[in-house]
Order: sequence, then structure tokens, then C-alpha cells
Amino acid sequence: MSRTAPQRITTGWIPLAVLATAQFLVVLSTSIVNVALPQIRTGLDLSDTGQAWTVNAYVLVFGALLLPGGRAGDVYGLRRVFLLGIGLFALSSLGAALVPTAIALIVCRAVQGVGAALLAPTALALVLTLYPDRKRRGTALGVWGAVSGAGGAAGVLLSGLLTSLYGWRAVFAVMVPLALTVLVATWLLVGADRPGGGTLDAPSAMTVTAGLVALTYGLSGPWPLAVIGLALLGLFAALQRRSADPLLPARMKIVAVPNVLMALLGAVWLGLFYFLPLYQQRTLGYSPLEAGLTQLPLALMITLSSWVTGKVSDRYVLPVGLLVLAAGLGWLSRTPDEGIFPVDLLGPALLIGIGLGVAFVRLTAMSSAGVPPADSGLAGGLVNATRQIGGAVGLSFLTPLPSYGSAFLACAALALLISALSTRKA
Repeated sequence: MSRTAPQRITTGWIPLAVLATAQFLVVLSTSIVNVALPQIRTGLDLSDTGQAWTVNAYVLVFGALLLPGGRAGDVYGLRRVFLLGIGLFALSSLGAALVPTAIALIVCRAVQGVGAALLAPTALALVLTLYPDRKRRGTALGVWGAVSGAGGAAGVLLSGLLTSLYGWRAVFAVMVPLALTVLVATWLLVGADRPGGGTLDAPSAMTVTAGLVALTYGLSGPWPLAVIGLALLGLFAALQRRSADPLLPARMKIVAVPNVLMALLGAVWLGLFYFLPLYQQRTLGYSPLEAGLTQLPLALMITLSSWVTGKVSDRYVLPVGLLVLAAGLGWLSRTPDEGIFPVDLLGPALLIGIGLGVAFVRLTAMSSAGVPPADSGLAGGLVNATRQIGGAVGLSFLTPLPSYGSAFLACAALALLISALSTRKA
């Protein structure tokens, strides 16, 4: 199996800008909902479970389908699968903006997750293909991390602004023109690559998808489903050993450790951006717009940290960055009822932003190191899948905790664990 680079590439950074915008949308579609959750809950009469699944329906389906989505890009062509994903993402975003019921919203969010599962791994794989040399790839991944961090916090700001001015439906409607612009720009500016050949292992794809969905849903509700999920994942492992063209070949073991670390980081990432807006609005009494504005320093610090990290090669940057992340989360876990922004939010946000930027860029780079070009889509799918599934599973464990402070403290403990494991890896 071989992978040829897109044929109409340029020597500049315009293709990166287009593909990074797609990554921005993927992250935005999670974070932009968080601030609007209280308004969505009121508008559609959501229960506590329905509120959580407004987030989890997207995250879970996205994460569960990333492996098949990435592998599909390797088999059928990265750009072709990317265009299909961004088109589906645009349509489902429009549907979410128009839904009449809570169930319809959750369904649209799940379909949005399908589109994201096709576009996210293929976008990353196209970046790895377009910028193969170490220096340009480091810069590209720095931009990738910066955009991901900016998407997380920009979503909070946009959500606050749009919800205050136009209502919660606007947080979904705003993504439609952005997605369509990315579709057209990709068609015009990113050349088509040659499909790699081979086949998509459909039985394995269905088994791992069903297993991940059942496991994560079972962890947050009916526990027998979690058992079924584990059994299906065991069946997936058995199918991989027998398949002539496995969905997850044994050669991907070279990136096993960084993907495990990325799963743990996903739990920290999603937990932070889920609970922080709730703490700001329910405890501190912030409006949606105020919650968004006060998260701007976090977004800026993630962006700056990601950009700088892409240009630094010291192997101890990752464990040190994670220690800084843990310190910021520990500080944030105080969650006083009468919190003061400079002390109780700004200080922790600056530390958290540094740590998240470092960790995301470093682990993304580690998760593609040594992977052959023919598996670039799979590598992109795997690193995205571990982060998203780690986030969904992590949120299932964090949600029952008794307070926002305990959730942030649990995230700090996870950051310390990742730091310890990454030191051993280094």
C-alpha cells in the first residue's frame, strides 16, 4: 500500500490554514455548546442526563468512529473522505440549529460526530503528508495545537456572545457557513491524493464502534452495557488477529504509549471545558458572555504555548508542562463561592493554558512518530480517537463527583499521572 502526496500542493502554508480551520470546527463544536447548556436545557426541557448527552452524543460518536474514519481515508483517499466529512458536518449543524425536541438535538449531535470522525483524522493525515520534513511538520503541529486550543476557548466566547444576542440555536447555525467555506477551499486548494488501496475491515469497524459506544454509555448509566462493550472490544481484538487487512495492525504498537497518554489528557481536557463554564455560571453568577470573556486568557495561553512548543525539541518539555497543568488545576479546584477573577480564575487559567498547549502538541507529534505514510490516516484517527474516548469515559467518572472543585482536583491528579508516565517514556 502506498500514499502519494496531494498533487496540487503549494510550498506555502495556505493548505495548512484550510485544514487547521477544519480542526478548529471540530473542537469548536464541543466547546461552543458548553456555555449554552443552561439555555438549551431551558429551551428544550433537558434533564441532567439529556444535558450531559448533548455533549456526549457528539464526543462519543466522534471518538468511536475515528478509527474507521482514519482508515477509510487511507483506503479511499484522504481528501475524498475529508470532503464527505465536512459536508456531513455542515448539514448536521444546520439540523441542530432547527431541532424542535431534545431527542432531535441529540441525534443531530451524533450525526455531527460522524462527520467530525471522517474529517478530523484525514485533516491531520493531510497535514502530515503535506509537511513531511521535521522542521515544517513541527511548525504545522504547533499551529494545529494552537488552533485546537483556540477552538476550545473561542467556542466559549462565541457561545456566550451568540446565546446572549440570538439564543442558543445560533451556536449551531454559526458553524454552517464556516464548514461550507472549508469544503470549498479544500476542493480548490488541497490536491487529491491517490487512494492507498486495500480494504476497510467492516466487521472490525462495526465491532469497535459498538463496543466503544456501549462501554461509554454503560459507564454513565446501565452498567450491563459497559460489560457488553468490553466483550465487544475483546471480540474486536480477536478479529484483528485473524484479519488479513486489520483495522488496527500490529505495527501501530509503536505509538501505543503516546495514545494512552492522549486518552488521559482527553479526560482532563473535556472535564475542564465541561465544568468550568458551569462553575462560572451556576456558582459565580456569570452570564454566558461573561463566562466566555473570562476564558479568553486561557485560549490565548493555549495558543501561545502550542506555537512555542512546536519549535522546541527538549524531551523534558512534556513532563514539565504537565506539572504546570496539574498546578493550575489544583489552584482552580478551590472554587470559592465568592471567587475573584484575577486570583481564582486568571491565575489558574494561565498555568492550565501553558500545560494544555505543551501536552497536546507533544502527544500529537509522538502519536505520529515512526508511522509509515500509508498509515497516516489511521494514525490521525487513532490519536483523535484516544483523546475523544478518553474524554467521554473521563466525563462519565467526573460527572458524579460531589462538586466542581473535586472534578478539577481529579483532573489535576490525572495530569500528574500523565507527567509521571511521560517521564518514563522520555
